[in-house]
Amino acid sequence: MLRILLRIAAPRHRAFVPPMNKSVVTPFRQHDHDHDHCVDEALAQAEANCLRKGVRLTKIRRRVLELIWRRHEPVKAYDLLDRLKTEHRSAAPPTVYRALDFLLAEGLIHRIESLNAYVGCGDPSHPHLGQFLICQHCNAVAELNDPDISALLRRKSEQLGFQVNWQTIEINGVCPDCRSRQQGEQDRGLS
Repeated sequence: MLRILLRIAAPRHRAFVPPMNKSVVTPFRQHDHDHDHCVDEALAQAEANCLRKGVRLTKIRRRVLELIWRRHEPVKAYDLLDRLKTEHRSAAPPTVYRALDFLLAEGLIHRIESLNAYVGCGDPSHPHLGQFLICQHCNAVAELNDPDISALLRRKSEQLGFQVNWQTIEINGVCPDCRSRQQGEQDRGLS
């Protein structure tokens, strides 16, 4: 696993908002975000992908996926289990882990290694490795799929004779909301 700590100096007078482009799979959540639509769309896309592949998105798998998307931030397996137990008393760790294994294998979720938690995949129809920007304050996650980054790492690995089996890139920093909040506190002299 490659972990990179990213520190970017940005203007102090306003929050840094990166431009959207095709390599941004899932941006940081916006204030005007229609969360219900987002969850419904993710579930519909998952059902369509599973149908196309001929695999079963069982009720429990679908529910675990829904719980992950409802949080819109990394969710730990035992938090999912606690939530499932309120609905199904017989839910046990193997139930959750089997569902998570299926969702990972089908590309419907990603595992955030540094947090030992899971997030929904913003583009499950297109297999990708992904790069993740993780806020060190609120754990918000944005997902990128920048082929240039993947190609660069593949080339450098090949130059060293290294065979890459899997790659996870997690970049720790501060999301736009937390940066804006920090700037507001600095402006008011609170920090």
